[in-house]
Amino acid sequence: MTTEHDFGRNDTREATTEAASSVVVPYDFKTETAALFAIFGACAAEIVAGIVRALEEDIGSGDATTDRIVPRNATMSGQIIAKQDGIIAGLDVAQHVLHCLDKNIIFTALVPEGAAVTNRQVLAKLSGSARALLSGERTALNYLGRMSGIATLTRRYVDAVGECRAVILDTRKTAPGLRAVDKLAVKRGGGQNHRIGLYDMILIKDNHIDFAGSLSEAVRRARESGMTTTSKATLAADSSGTLPAPMLQIEVEARTLQDVQEALNLNVERILLDNMTPAMMRQAVEMRGIHGSNAKLEASGNVTLSTIQEVAETGVDFISIGALTHSVLNFDVSLDWTNT
Repeated sequence: MTTEHDFGRNDTREATTEAASSVVVPYDFKTETAALFAIFGACAAEIVAGIVRALEEDIGSGDATTDRIVPRNATMSGQIIAKQDGIIAGLDVAQHVLHCLDKNIIFTALVPEGAAVTNRQVLAKLSGSARALLSGERTALNYLGRMSGIATLTRRYVDAVGECRAVILDTRKTAPGLRAVDKLAVKRGGGQNHRIGLYDMILIKDNHIDFAGSLSEAVRRARESGMTTTSKATLAADSSGTLPAPMLQIEVEARTLQDVQEALNLNVERILLDNMTPAMMRQAVEMRGIHGSNAKLEASGNVTLSTIQEVAETGVDFISIGALTHSVLNFDVSLDWTNT
């Protein structure tokens, strides 16, 4: 790695005399990343890489203040405290931020991921190298605050749906470089993830339809690749017991009820109801029933907390909300030092 904090020496005199120097993070990234798959799933490597970039961005060649003032062998203890009510997400990410600087830091989470907490509640206790804790504090809290803010807002939308079956989805409107943690936070808030990127689903939107000339032609071109769940090549392979990978579902954006009917006739897996009124959404649900289709219907566009229940009551399967990640309010947390 390109940054490092050397906490191994015990010469306290260097605290006030040494210049900041570039050093290597004492962290076995290959081993640790493999272990993190159990926690973060397939996005573990992306999350760890993001943590490293964030630390490099903040610490650079060294913490110019801490490295000059705090002795190498100094230790300290503290606790992370919630400063508002909400849903917690990212304590484990914060822990691994600190472990990137010193794997011997003791980090004890006192609440599980996705837990509802109250103002002034203690979320975690930690202790270890004072240099590592001080240098990593801001990055750790940045992750925890953002993820908990996303989880808190997501839970509000999930709760607002009530008894309706609609599932809350995120979108690709995430902070650059933070998509993995943003989408993880949505799941911990009770939502589900839409496609992760442009590579794991075919989503035919208005511009694609305009370029193809029609919705039907756009779907035909997508299926012609042989990599979709309903393409001729895939169906033929399925009958022989050999499936190509990856197989991509097709979702199409419907701007009108005529588009909905056309999409139903094309037997696509999902139909995005773009900026439709609740009345149009109900009609789309009825059309699906008449058609006998298994296509999932997704409501999208300007859904707010004040309108989501009405949208959910139309009978749609999914409601995607970009605001979960593009308009997040940071959850207020602090790290209070209890002993130095």
